[in-house]
Formats: sequence, C-alpha cells, structure tokens
Amino acid sequence: YGIPFLGSTDILAADLSTLPLLSKKIVQHYPNLLLQEDWTLITCSGTVGRMTYSRSDMAGMAGSQHFMRVVPDTDKILPGYLYAYLSSKFGVPQVIEGMYGAIIQHLEPSHIAGLSVPIAPKDVQEKIHKRIKEMALLRTEGVKEHQQATTKLFNAIGVIDPSRHTWSNNTSRKAFSVTQISSGTLRALNYDPSYVELCSNIQKHPYNKLGELCDPRHFRSGIIFKRVDAGSEFSVRLIGQREAFQVRPEGRWISRKSIEGLGLIVPKGTTVVAAHGTLGETEQYCRSMYVTERTSEYAFSGDFVRCIPVETKILPGYLFAFLRSETAFRIFRCISIGGKQQAPHPELLWNIPVPRLSTEQEQEIHALVESGSYKFDRSLRLEEDAWHIIESWIEEEAKWQPLSR
Repeated sequence: YGIPFLGSTDILAADLSTLPLLSKKIVQHYPNLLLQEDWTLITCSGTVGRMTYSRSDMAGMAGSQHFMRVVPDTDKILPGYLYAYLSSKFGVPQVIEGMYGAIIQHLEPSHIAGLSVPIAPKDVQEKIHKRIKEMALLRTEGVKEHQQATTKLFNAIGVIDPSRHTWSNNTSRKAFSVTQISSGTLRALNYDPSYVELCSNIQKHPYNKLGELCDPRHFRSGIIFKRVDAGSEFSVRLIGQREAFQVRPEGRWISRKSIEGLGLIVPKGTTVVAAHGTLGETEQYCRSMYVTERTSEYAFSGDFVRCIPVETKILPGYLFAFLRSETAFRIFRCISIGGKQQAPHPELLWNIPVPRLSTEQEQEIHALVESGSYKFDRSLRLEEDAWHIIESWIEEEAKWQPLSR
C-alpha cells in the first residue's frame, strides 16, 4: 500500500532500501511528489543547497517538499551537465545565495530561476554528461549487488529476512513471559520473543558468534576523545552516524595525530554499525555500513561498533551481507540497553549468531559486496572528474552565455 518516500536528507543516501513508505492514496492525490530519473534534487529547507542526481532507483519514488526538483529541458541542455555545473564550486554559491530564514533556512525556486548557466561546447557537455550518467548507473548497480548478496545469503539458509511491515505486525512482543532470566540483563526488550525466534532460526544452521569473528581490540563503541581541529594537510575527516550513510559525508576535520591509536580509522572491509541512538523506525541506530577503499580515509566517531573481521575466520563482504540485513538490524535493536540514548549490550553483542555457508558460497557473496563497493568508489571518481572538467573549462576558456529562458 506504500511507495518509498524520500526526505531532504534521504536524497543524499547511497542505499535507499530502508526508506519509510508513503500511502499510495496520498500520492494519487499529489502526483507531483513522484520523482523521475535525471533530475537535479536540491535541499531547500534546513541545510539548503545540498544536491544529488536522481538515479534510476529513485524513479517512481515519492519525495517531500523539502527539496526542489530541477527538471532539465533536454532540448536545451544535457541533464548530467546541468547537475555537474549546479553542484560544482561555481554553482553551489549561486544556488545558496538566495536562502533566507533565521533558525531554519529556506530556499525558493524563484531564488534560483535567474541563475546563469554557462553553455560549454557540445563535446565538453557530452563528456561531462556521460560521466554523470555512468556515476548514477554505478551507484544503482552497487547497491543492488549489496542487496543481492544479502538475499543470496538468506536463500542459502532457507530463512526469510523479515520486512519492516512483517516485524511491526508481529504482536508476540506485546505480552510475554520469561522463565529463565539471565543475570546479565533484566530488560524486557532483551527477551523479545521475535528476537529469540530470529536467533533460533539462524542457530538451526552452522553459525559463529559475532564476537569470535571480529578483532576484539576494536569490537566496541563508546570511544571518547578530544576533537582537535587542524589544517587539511594534518587532518582527517571525522564522520558521525548522521553523515556516514550519505554518499559524500560532510564531517569535521580534526587532527590526525590527536586520534592515533584510538581505532577511529578502520581498514577497508570493516563493517561499522551505528551504536548509539533511539529506537525510531527511521533512525540510523543499528544500521550497518561497509568501509570501502575510499571511505577508509575517514575517521569514524566513537558511536560505531567496529566489526573488523579476522582474516582467517570470515570474509569481510560476507559478514557485511549479513549485518546489513533486516534480521541483523532487528537483533541489534533488541539487544539495546540504556535510557534515552540506546546502545548494544556488550555480552549480547558478542553472542549474535552469524550464519555460515560453504567456502564457495561465502566467496560468491563476498565478491558481490566487493563489486558493489568498487562501483560506489568508481562513481565518486566519475563525479569528481565531471566537476574538474567543467570547473577547468570555466576558469580557462568559458565565455559566459546565460541560458535563454
């Protein structure tokens, strides 16, 4: 009965598989909410001016009114070229120039309607457009391969990965009794029958405990440290939970030397799990992210559990394929402890069951994740190439010719 619904922050996300759903009846009354491929989407409320290029996996989704849709006239300009210019160092300042508001910033279509767009030679436009189109394709394919890896894993063990709808409609947790209470916890959530059932289904097959598969030196969250700002040549970008799941996180630059030995910088192939937050259905708390070669340049804040796989025990892509699943997400949620801010129970975290398959099957799943991660990194480079081409052209050769309206 629903259609995936994008908010202003969601348009920046790499993986759109966990979006909330908007009623189809509402969309029927407001068809302008629906998105199409090749648009430029610009946030216009709150943090304004952040942009993304609508990919094929966004087509048909609904979107809020907190971001603008820039729909290119393809008879006058190539969509990828227009996006590359608007999101470049020359376009962004012009876009945000018209924002207004005190506490909450806003931007209206009328503020950017008169924005001048330089028209590059046809060959330059096509070169840029080709890179943006390939970028969008690779991002879509990369996420699909991660989803396929998870599906392949659960099909192999014959377990259904529960949807959000299925989980929410399960009434077994409304009232239940427990006869064997662990001395480790008295919280009812940690004995949720649905959580017990998920673990039991996995334990019917060969499995290992999560703590056995990860480097124990870094298998934790809650790292406390001082943030020391530094210049770009001496710093590293610090990424928090809110930014980590975005395509291009906007983190704070802190001194690299000040965090040496704390484990904030993790190697490629690590799965980081958001480990502090609240239990809202759309919160990132307990969601997992795979650290690619590119994202290994970041320092991840202390609010993540770092699952660095032991090389001789499990392949990193296979471990991520399980931890990104809805099953793992629900298990993580059900081992929560704390008051307002939740965090995983250390002992229960260690004991999370991870299903095991044959060596060949695990290698296939790992290869899918690695392929998807390579495509994600490749998409970042293509986008940066497009920016470099248009910015260089403007700086060196361009003669400004505003697009006629």
